[in-house]
Amino acid sequence: MSSNTQRGLVVSTLLLLSVVATAKESSNSWKFGSDLRVGYVKYNYQNAPRYIDGNGDIIPSNPTISRGHTDSHGLYVVPKISLFSPIYNHCMFKVTLAGATDFGINDEKYEKRNFVFDPNERKSFVLLQEAYVKYETKEHKVLIGREEIVTPMIDSDDWYMLANSFELAYYKNSFFKDTDIYGGYFAKMAGVWDSGANGTEFHAMSDASFVGQEDKKRAGAKGIYFGAIEYNDAQHHALKVWEYYAVDLYNTLFMQYDYRNSYKTMQYDFGLQFINFAGVGKLADHDTTPINYSLYSAKFDGSFDNGIDFATGMSKFGDGAGTGATLGAFGGYPYFANGMIFHFFEAGSLRNAASYKGQLAYNFKMFGSHKIRAAYRYTYYDLDPNYSFTLENRSQSKMILNGLQVVFGGEKGANFTATYEHVRVDNEPNTYSLRLIGRYSF
Repeated sequence: MSSNTQRGLVVSTLLLLSVVATAKESSNSWKFGSDLRVGYVKYNYQNAPRYIDGNGDIIPSNPTISRGHTDSHGLYVVPKISLFSPIYNHCMFKVTLAGATDFGINDEKYEKRNFVFDPNERKSFVLLQEAYVKYETKEHKVLIGREEIVTPMIDSDDWYMLANSFELAYYKNSFFKDTDIYGGYFAKMAGVWDSGANGTEFHAMSDASFVGQEDKKRAGAKGIYFGAIEYNDAQHHALKVWEYYAVDLYNTLFMQYDYRNSYKTMQYDFGLQFINFAGVGKLADHDTTPINYSLYSAKFDGSFDNGIDFATGMSKFGDGAGTGATLGAFGGYPYFANGMIFHFFEAGSLRNAASYKGQLAYNFKMFGSHKIRAAYRYTYYDLDPNYSFTLENRSQSKMILNGLQVVFGGEKGANFTATYEHVRVDNEPNTYSLRLIGRYSF
């Protein structure tokens, strides 16, 4: 029996378990949870992969069109099943087994950009995605193991097919009113969409980064130390300061302030954000992947009692190198002016660029906790033609993204998300992407 067949059988077993598992036991007993996703993704780059035409001739993809990205599409099933232990003396553990399969129905030539399987192997896989021990009281939390964790710049990014997961250890202190203090260490990461390694296995954070192979090799199997303080008064003010130190790669400082209030029937959030990336250690001593720039952003978001909400944002990238090696690495997408699917890698460079976002949405009330939300987003990137070029060395001054999204669902049970985005970037063909993802969680 081939290894891929064995993996397919394990994923099929997971699929069955995720359907029959329930999580209805009391809060302090053994329980199961499950999450089943079925998704179809399509990315059209106007650049077909290698194929044989009607004359029997081999037609290769064009490495200069759409930055060499090739048309991709596929249907996938991603089951997850979790086991939760009872809580004993404030301690508990959790184990999650996850997998992904296409049951062999996809054409491998069209899977290069789908980011569900390993982009090179393109085979079904199974992963021990979570396995942690946690101690938690009102004022203290300690966690060691593998977890889907959400922080500003290192994030599970759980809105695609399979979330990122991290091997880490951290401590959280909530002794002071409205204030949380964090300290810890990320050792490894798995996650096909956001990892710079294959993503279907856990790799050191340095290997999962987006820096060049020379810098990864030079740094060795290193992790990321982090510390943070967050203040939130639950009424008007929120402040976050996060520091991430990727040993022998780069340092990331993240700061964000939000002011929340209301005016008549409108609730609004005004935010300011600052992020700085700077090479450190062995990476800073070499010029193979220079990293040294800042990102300044502002947003104004709001919602009305009648179901309408809006979001606006603007960002300015500094005139320094390193955007391609840092933006979106490790699953963090806190930036205020992104597209719905495409963000950074369709243009040649975002160095010294600016981006602007406007979004309008309507929330249709349904039954119970379920709802339908429809949103339109327009994102404009003002590129610097001195830095942004196609692979044929043609300059680029703008990138325009139009996105549509419809979401149905609630906190539990069935959920469905349809997302479409069209991209226009100078001196490249127009491209588009489509994601149809259904989810059922227990």
